[in-house]
Amino acid sequence: MGPTQLSGLPAHPLLVHLVVASVPLAALLVTLAAVWPAARRRLGVLPPLVALVALVAVPVTANAGEWLADALQGGLAQPLPAVERHEDIANRLLPWVIGLFVVAVGAWALLRRAVVPVALRALVAVLAVVVSVGSTVAVYQAGHSGAEAVWDGVGTTG
Repeated sequence: MGPTQLSGLPAHPLLVHLVVASVPLAALLVTLAAVWPAARRRLGVLPPLVALVALVAVPVTANAGEWLADALQGGLAQPLPAVERHEDIANRLLPWVIGLFVVAVGAWALLRRAVVPVALRALVAVLAVVVSVGSTVAVYQAGHSGAEAVWDGVGTTG
């Protein structure tokens, strides 16, 4: 599922940039569209499209990360603790990004209508903020643990 190498280099460190850019951007766009009607009109279908990019990028990047972890592991009997910690933390990201995508599509479909009850608009706005904050925090935590694995964990084991 997706590339594991690009031009002979591990794909994971390169694909991570797509995740780090698309998840917070999707979160920002989804939140703006859910809470600000003028932004929603201008953004149109962009929030769900960017959320879709993020949703596709996360498992592709995770697959490349699993390949990289296996390559780093080599013949070691024990998993590298820093890499294992990063994997555990990074596995929390996909459910948040799924939620972000679902809210993005739901908000786009629902809030385009002329008449939407105020309570429903408020619920969509709250859900958008919750999944946006959750997905942004999750991508930060995954990225931070990955950087620690590179600079503190993996670099000291070899």
